[in-house]
Amino acid sequence: MAVITTTRRTELLGRTTSPTCKYWLAGRCNRNPCRFSHKLPTLSSNVYYKHSKKPHSCVEKMNSSSVKKPTNCAPKAVKKPANCALKAVVSAEKPTKCEQKAVVIEKIENVEDVAAIAMASVEKSRSICKYWMTDNCVHGDLCQNLHSWFYGDGFTTLAKLYEHKKVVTGIALPSGSDKLYSGSTDGTVRAWDCNTGHCVNTISVDSEVTSLISEDQWIFAGIKNAVKAWNIQTGANVTLDGPKGQVLSLNVGNDILLAGAEDGVIYAWRCNSEPKAESPFELVATLSGHTKPVVCLAIGCHKMLYSGSMDHSIKVWDLDTLQCTMTLNGHTDVVTSLICWDNYLLSSSSDCTVNVWVCTEEGTLKVAYTHIVENAVLRLYGMTDADAKPILFC
Repeated sequence: MAVITTTRRTELLGRTTSPTCKYWLAGRCNRNPCRFSHKLPTLSSNVYYKHSKKPHSCVEKMNSSSVKKPTNCAPKAVKKPANCALKAVVSAEKPTKCEQKAVVIEKIENVEDVAAIAMASVEKSRSICKYWMTDNCVHGDLCQNLHSWFYGDGFTTLAKLYEHKKVVTGIALPSGSDKLYSGSTDGTVRAWDCNTGHCVNTISVDSEVTSLISEDQWIFAGIKNAVKAWNIQTGANVTLDGPKGQVLSLNVGNDILLAGAEDGVIYAWRCNSEPKAESPFELVATLSGHTKPVVCLAIGCHKMLYSGSMDHSIKVWDLDTLQCTMTLNGHTDVVTSLICWDNYLLSSSSDCTVNVWVCTEEGTLKVAYTHIVENAVLRLYGMTDADAKPILFC
């Protein structure tokens, strides 16, 4: 059955109520009050007719049971909108060439049946409803967009943690701990109880937190001109000075703490084994090469470090010598994220691509595959599901 809508529906169907709000049907109406109806329509009789503004005698004589087949008239198609709860059937016979159309509209007795039919006929898009994200979607289950952060049957939401006032820039779950740690540009690092989902501790650092990782019993947070470190067992609090500008990325490899900073330099610290040392970490090197801020860091096999930058390049560093061995150019915008997965290097960018790099026989890396997405990719993360199948989040 085809579906019709018309601006003259109230007049044609003899209704006295306001027409249904088309924005409410799409889940986008934010007017309160709205002069249109936020209810699905009901009809008072079984059959109605729709005529043009200038009726023709041949149309007036037609009825729902029989229609004579006219001659010399091209058939006209009735367009089916996506959001309508009414059913309409176009007459099986062709109309006359005076552009008359007879439409039979079947009455649906139960409004709940209308809702069920509408829900079954609406194909869900893969876009998250922006009104649902702000708790303002009035369409509920009839909304065409997703009311979830994902689609599919493989995942489910466990909890939503509400405390940060600005962007969450890092999450860390230390091994063996029952606490989840998060950092935000609101200048705080929060600890969450994994059993209750409640925030149990808040640390204010008086600066935007732009990166956060955990290693053993340490939590590291990248802030402006420094890295803050907390020992979750002893409660020790350490500030690692040296970086210039905001610390945008952190990682640990080959027992070295690495921090990518806004000045385009990667700073490297090792644990200080001296018992009377002022700090448990010692700055051992600075890795220069990028011309713009270092946005992401990844540790690969064979003690290799990969760094992505706003200068659109990826650099490869030997963690034994702390020297740059290769520069990769495969993106046309900021390299936002890097992960090493088996023998592959995956990189994402603001140029709306995800590149898969493989090692060649000459020992260099080349792009073996490029995946194009609709929007800029901010972060990559990989894991396996219950069947050990790889899943890439971007």
